[in-house]
Amino acid sequence: MDAKESDRGGRVREAYALLRQGAVDRCEAEAKDQLPIIQVGTATCGRAAGALETLAAIREELDARDMAGRVVEVGCNGHCYAEPLVTIHKEGWPPILYGTVNPGIAKVLIQRFLGEDDPCFEYLLGGLEPHEIVPALKDFPRSAHEHRSLLKHCGVIDPEDFDGAVRAGVYGGLARALRMDPEEVIEEIKRSKLKGLGGAGFETWRKWQACRQSPGPEKIVICNADEGDPGAFMDRSLLEGDPHSILEGMAICAWAVGASIGKIYVRAEYPLAVERVRKAIGQAEEAGLLGENILGSGLGLRLEVFEAAGAFVCGEETALIASIEGRRGMPRLRPPYPADRGLYGRPTVINNVKTFASVQRILEEGWEAFERLGVGSTRGTTVFALAGKVMNTGLVEVPMGTSLRQLVFEMGGGIPDGKRFKAVQIGGPSGGCLPESLLDTPIGFKSLREAGAMMGSGGMVVLDEGNCMVETARFFLDFTQKESCGKCTFCRIGTQQMLVILEDICRGEGSMEQLDLLESLAEDIRLGSLCNLGKTAPNPILTTIRHFRDEYEAHVLEKRCPAKVCTALTAHYILPDKCERSCDACVGSCPTEAIWVNAKRIKVIDQALCIQCGACVDACPPQYQAVVRISPLADLPDRGEQPKQEKGDDEG
Repeated sequence: MDAKESDRGGRVREAYALLRQGAVDRCEAEAKDQLPIIQVGTATCGRAAGALETLAAIREELDARDMAGRVVEVGCNGHCYAEPLVTIHKEGWPPILYGTVNPGIAKVLIQRFLGEDDPCFEYLLGGLEPHEIVPALKDFPRSAHEHRSLLKHCGVIDPEDFDGAVRAGVYGGLARALRMDPEEVIEEIKRSKLKGLGGAGFETWRKWQACRQSPGPEKIVICNADEGDPGAFMDRSLLEGDPHSILEGMAICAWAVGASIGKIYVRAEYPLAVERVRKAIGQAEEAGLLGENILGSGLGLRLEVFEAAGAFVCGEETALIASIEGRRGMPRLRPPYPADRGLYGRPTVINNVKTFASVQRILEEGWEAFERLGVGSTRGTTVFALAGKVMNTGLVEVPMGTSLRQLVFEMGGGIPDGKRFKAVQIGGPSGGCLPESLLDTPIGFKSLREAGAMMGSGGMVVLDEGNCMVETARFFLDFTQKESCGKCTFCRIGTQQMLVILEDICRGEGSMEQLDLLESLAEDIRLGSLCNLGKTAPNPILTTIRHFRDEYEAHVLEKRCPAKVCTALTAHYILPDKCERSCDACVGSCPTEAIWVNAKRIKVIDQALCIQCGACVDACPPQYQAVVRISPLADLPDRGEQPKQEKGDDEG
């Protein structure tokens, strides 16, 4: 290292040490009062469950009882199934996490725990530190396989508290990177074996190196937060709960590739994420961590947020670039790749939110710590959004190589209501549906591709015996078909034709010839589409036909939906021997007035008026279970078993 580089390292070290010490001093001064700290998860998932009302109730109760305490808003800690979440830090006790805290329970916690030292075990999820009488959250099955690295600050720090973020270690990785040569930073990323966590799994260092070596003009770094998968919310949670880590990862990338401009491409449907990221950018600029001459290193970086319109295809990097430039979001052929000619024709690096968060961790902790996790060529951790028919929905972060079975049954808690597992759809709407026989597949880019699915951005939907796999494939294809940009024929027309065939099959109007054509079309679209939206759109169809062909054949040959989901192939029927004649719950619930009653109080469903909404099934008291859903229609009880009457016939 020459003298100039040594001087830069010294300036960076000194500037960061002063910044961090100031933040620590201010945090410690605030904590000297030893007041209880009440943290409320107010990310989007918490707000949807009523966290803001819980927050208000806590403040009102503290005021009403004239009790002192610091109320802090934090991000999502992943336990979305138990929102609203409240963590209480009280002297003499470990931090305790409480779940499903409505305003009434919040007031009880203030009264009994803060006021009377009663930890309220009936509302407790677990202690965040070991304690002799408080069960630790880490001892629960969900925590046994989890390794929180990307999510380690989410739900722990106040995302709008700059000092708290710096005290937690944020920007330490940037300070280390700025003491290194840019080539050394790229080498650090190479040794870590980090791959892009947006779904493609491309080696991150290769993209960075290509951009650095490009002879083009001013370079740009873009954070892709266009999280368009139904049921996916990993990027949103990171942006809402730990925005400074993402900014730090982008700054490290900018130093490595020589960029001076950065953009965060985030969906406009994420208003809270947009608000918190913009506030974090302002805080970082004020502290000298963004802008000109960051920490005395000579690096200048301007970051700004670009609010996207919400097109799913704009998750593809060339479509994203077109969107920022004011053009219609449509992919283009590559090469040239964005690293050579990207936004405004300049060399551009585009990485996902989780990738930049991983970069921050790698530079903070060293590549060895990251590389120790995972298996084979797939290293580090990844975050999944568990959704669907699983007990513990929410975010889980696991090392690469963790099996799908561990995710669904140990971390997700298995299938609710005693039903059987049927499949897991992994990788977003273009992911594959894997059956129980493949649940031991380890999570990794290559292993999931070989199984017929893909990593995607981290969406995971669990399906049980009540799901129809034909309808599931139709649902996801309907989404991808509508989100197609229409540029290439295979995707524009092919997905539409596949959707028509699937709709015919779901109505009982399909044929075996159509089923064969469906497979052939799927393969053609997979091979012929321009971008990955089209190439992967057939995945749900190919995997459901491969693993659940019997369901397709039941729809085609027997005109039957085994899961009793497809409305055209099912019917509702009231069992007279189980129906309580004094009960009219089903009658009042029917939106089309399809249920009528004769003089003897026997109820009948008029199949011509029934729209198969299932409201009568939900309304029927569980002790009777008189309303049943059956398939095929040919299995309907003989009309002679039903009351033979016309409406208004008092004789029955």
